[in-house]
Parts: sequence; C-alpha cells; structure tokens
Amino acid sequence: MFKLYICYAASFLFALIFVFKAGAKPPAALINIAFGKSGVIKYNLKTGTYTVVQQGQEVFAGIYAVAKINADTLSTKNYEIRQYNKIAIADGFGKGVKHTIVLTAPGKPIMKQVFYTYPGRNYFFTEVCFKGTALTTNYMMPFIGHCKPLTGGDVRSLFVPFDNDTFIRYGSKAFGASPQTSAEVGVVYSNDSRNGIIAGSVEHELWKTGVETQANATAGQIKVWGGYSAEAVTRDKIPHGIISGNVVKSPKVFVGSFADWREGMDEYGKANRIAEPPFVFNWTKPTPVGWNSWGVIQEHIDFDKALKVADFFADSIPAFRTGNTAYIDLDSYWDKMVSHGDYSKLKEWADHCKSKGLEPGIYWAPFTDWGHAGGPDRIADGGNYKFGDMWTKTGNGYHDLDGARALDPTHPGTKARIAYIIGKFKECGFKMIKIDFLGHGAIEANHFYDPKVTTGMQAYKAGMEYLIKQMDNQMLVYAAISPSLASGRYVHMRRIACDAFKTIEHTEYTLNSVSYGWWQTHLYNYLDADHVVFNNEAEGANRARLLSALVTGTWISGDDFSKHGQWTERVKHYYQNPELLKLVKDGKSFSPADGDAKTDAAEVFTKQVGKTFYVAVFNYDKAARNYSLSYARLGLPAGKILSVKEVLQNNAIELNSNIQLKLDGADAALYKFILK
Repeated sequence: MFKLYICYAASFLFALIFVFKAGAKPPAALINIAFGKSGVIKYNLKTGTYTVVQQGQEVFAGIYAVAKINADTLSTKNYEIRQYNKIAIADGFGKGVKHTIVLTAPGKPIMKQVFYTYPGRNYFFTEVCFKGTALTTNYMMPFIGHCKPLTGGDVRSLFVPFDNDTFIRYGSKAFGASPQTSAEVGVVYSNDSRNGIIAGSVEHELWKTGVETQANATAGQIKVWGGYSAEAVTRDKIPHGIISGNVVKSPKVFVGSFADWREGMDEYGKANRIAEPPFVFNWTKPTPVGWNSWGVIQEHIDFDKALKVADFFADSIPAFRTGNTAYIDLDSYWDKMVSHGDYSKLKEWADHCKSKGLEPGIYWAPFTDWGHAGGPDRIADGGNYKFGDMWTKTGNGYHDLDGARALDPTHPGTKARIAYIIGKFKECGFKMIKIDFLGHGAIEANHFYDPKVTTGMQAYKAGMEYLIKQMDNQMLVYAAISPSLASGRYVHMRRIACDAFKTIEHTEYTLNSVSYGWWQTHLYNYLDADHVVFNNEAEGANRARLLSALVTGTWISGDDFSKHGQWTERVKHYYQNPELLKLVKDGKSFSPADGDAKTDAAEVFTKQVGKTFYVAVFNYDKAARNYSLSYARLGLPAGKILSVKEVLQNNAIELNSNIQLKLDGADAALYKFILK
C-alpha cells in the first residue's frame, strides 16, 4: 500500500510540473458556483468544504459531506485530491449546470460531490456518490456544517413528521442547544422577520432522510442524511436498509435561504413534484367534493344506508358539486356487502350512484393483514399464497402497527391479492379509491421477497407502482395514512392529518398539519382535511370544521345522511353556498400567517385567488376572543381593498386600518376581500 501511495503522489507531482512548464496557472483553490439571482457556493478545493452566500449574507459555512462506506467513514475533508468540472444540463427545473467535485485518494473509492444550479431557482441541490467495487452503505450525509444566525427574533426549528399516523403532530420549537430531528426536510426560521433556511430531500424512492438542526453559542448546526430510522417517526424497529453496488448515491438535497420561510417551503414542495414527477395519471377534472362513510356510520355501513346517502346527495343537496358530480365513498366494512366473493351488491350500489349523477368510491389497505391473529396459514385472496409468507419480517418478529400486520409489497402473494381486489373494484365500476395504512409498505425489513429491494422506500415504490398500474387510470386515487412526501408520485389527493371528525379539538388537530404542512399542496393535486362532520355539535364548531376543509383545499363530508338530524338542515344551508363552492374550486391550501403555534395550530390563514384575498380565523378556545389583525402582516395591500365581507354568516364588514373582530368560542370566520 505504501508503494502504491508513493506512485500515486509521484504521478500527481509530475502532472503539476508539466502544467507549470506549459506556462499554465495552477488551479484556483476557491471555486465560485453561482445559483439563482445572487447565490454563490464558495467551494474550497484545498479543504473539501464550502460556504453558501445569498443576498450578500453568509448563510452556511464549513459545509462538507460524509458517508459510511463498507467499514469506513469517508469525508470530503479527508481526500487528498479534488478536481472540479461542470457541464450544462436541462431538466424539469430548466437550463442549469451540474458541478462535480471529483475526490480521489489511494485505497479509497472515488467520491463525487455534486451540485445542481439554475439561474431561475434561488436554491441549489447537492448529493454525494461513491464509485468502487462491492460498496455497501446505509448512511450518507451530503450536507453537514454550520448555519448562520437568522435576522429577526423568535427563531424556531420545525419538526416535520414522516407520515400522518398515530395522531402525530408537526411542531415548531425555539432553536436552541437541544437538537431537533425532522423527517425529509428541516427548517430554521424567525417568526418575527420570517427569514428562514431550508434543507431537505427531493428524492424518496430509495432513502428515508433525516435533518437535524441545533444551535450553539455562535451559530447553528445542520445535518442532512439518508438512512434515517426512528420508531417514533419512521415507524421502523430496525436500522435503515443497506444499499450496495459499484456505485452508491445519497438522496438529492434541496438547500436555500429565503426572506419568507413560507415562500421557501412552497418552493420546496414544488421542487419535490418536479424532481419525482407523478407516476399516477395527472388529475385534470374539478376539485373533488363528496362523502366518506367513516365519518359517522363507520362499521355500521350497509347497503340500505349507502343507498340513502347517495339519494340525499342527489335529491337534497344537488348544488353541492364541482363540475357535474360528487364522490360517494364507502370506507372500511364495505366487505359486509360481499358474500363468498360475490361483489354484485357493491356493483348494484355503484350503478345506483351513477344513475344519480354521482361517482362511487371504495376503500382498501393494500399492504396490511388485519386478520393476522387468525394465524399464518390463511390463504390470501387472488391465489394460493399464505398470509404468513407475505408478512414483512423485522428483527425477531413482524411489523404490527394500528392493529394491522405489514405485508411485503414485493411478494407475489401481495401482488396477486392487489390484482384480484382492484380487478373486482374495476368490475364494479368504482371511480374513486381511498387507500390507507400505506406506511406499512415502507417499513424497513430483514429482507424482501425481491432480492433487488433492500430498503423500505424501494419496497414502497415497487408496491405503489404495481398498485397504480392495476387501476388502469380509472380512479381518483386518495391516500389516507401514508408517507407525507414519498406518496406524491402515486396519488391525486392526500389526507393532511390522521382521522378527524366534528369537534373543535379535531379541527385544531387537523389545522396543526395545515399550519406547518400546507406546502404539500404543491406536491399533490389536492390535500384533504378528512371527514367534515356536523352531527350534534354547536353551529360554531360546525363552521370551524367546515372551514378547516376549505383551508386545506377540498371538501369531504362524513355525516350520517341515511337519517335526519340537525346536521341535515345545516348541510343544506352551507353545502350549497355558491361562495364556498367557488372557493373550493381553486383546490389549493391556505398559508399560515404565523409559525409560532408550537405543536398547536395557527389561528389565521390566508390565500389569494386573482383579485380575491381570503382570511380565515379560528378560535379554538371555549371563550370568546378579540382579534386585531394587521393588513401588512397578512400580506394584504390595504390601499387596494374595494370591499370586504364575512362569508360564513354573510355579514358586511366596515373597512378600517386593520381587522378588528370578536369571535365566539369554538367558532371560525372567513373574510373575503375584493381588491382593485
């Protein structure tokens, strides 16, 4: 090895002597890589580290990359030779430049640190890869170093969950000495000035990504790595799966600093959509509205109740439509209408919906076994495979969560079951499907049936692609419990949080996810707030629950319309309000006015559609409250306001220098400003 090193060094010295003799200058130690309008990556070829400058301010410093390859920990800082090259590229982000630092050293695999920059994008991407022989890794960190203190007070770090299971919440906490780890993306921002930095993965087909942020006395620390595994967040009970080959690559990471962190998160959401374009067909029909049986009826669903619900939508609220239809969706326990493989009753119900001008929907969890307590020898639908052979093996047992056992998405039995059930749904004529507990398909396992699949995200990709192919572009695809970012390729519509129904507490829980996850509206065609249930709650709580759906982007009801109650009359009033139906046609989420709610929900949300500016205000408390809202803070051009009214109660409002209002406890209001 010593002789090899001497030869390697001598060759490098000879090359330098040749360059000097030819009269050329030695390569510069500092490489300036421009991105966006004013961004610069200042890469030091001597140290293998770099600094990021935006708007003349140093944002990140001492940044480098590190990975565990086979038994070694390799870093850009401990390679001896670094060479820089660049090539022009053109992709979904536009025309740009791919910059590569090639790092070499005796006895080590070739390391490449890559940057992607675009003049029209005020952020960049970075990744790291290694080339050698029989490389293995489950930990690659393409971005680690210091982040500089932000301008403005109330500096916070954001926790973003991996999925929306177990009633998990987003949360912002004071940026301090205690590290915070977030799934896929990390954000540090000032709630006062709104200045913020963002770093997160835009690739989710191989890795689960973690982002850790932490403050110290002079600056902050940030780490972004592929290989994140934490039972409370990713649900994994074992380490991240191993990736192997002669070339191994980290996830591609989005990095940027923004004057308004909310605008930065919008850009991050859009970047995910571009980096991993949808596998499912693009939805071009109007924003979906409709009903789901899990809101109230739940396990008590039957054929007669389902018929009565369809008739209520057709006969009692015919104006509750976008385009010419609404979706009527049967959730879990629809199989009570199936006997010994006979789906004729389901088809009869679906045909009835269509005869009423409605689109029938159905529900299924493709990667779970709910009957696992019955033993491993039960035969799965669609073939002769035993459920026990299909179970995902983790550690010394299996993966059980939410009462269901995970199925290996790559197993032929899982695939045969998917093909059989989806085939039955297509025969019945269903036009929508709600798919649930998808996170069970993304779990890390001891091994998968397909030996080429070695990580949970690879398994999720394989399972979801197979599932979507079976649907033949015939259904609106809605995800309930699912990975937040990785599902963007596969579904049109995704529930933003876990189950929520009728109370002001349910409304606040849902809006916690909108407060910090609204930006996923750019990743999916639509986000959904789950079941809007009026039931026997006070009318203020009804208004808040309804408005939480409109703020999220779509409108799916959940009351029991097979019988009469106070909810039916209120639904007739609110569900046919042309102002609300016009708003939901836009289909995009509102943005939070502030990000200081900790693990609670923001109280104020805004959205502009053309010359109309909406402000939604929620009071989650039991007692009435007074609000004073600044036009400037809301982003409302005060000098351009022509008129304003409150939409839910149709009240005229006087124009003042700001918004002064009193809101009853457990209530909400929607203000509509018309601009010049």
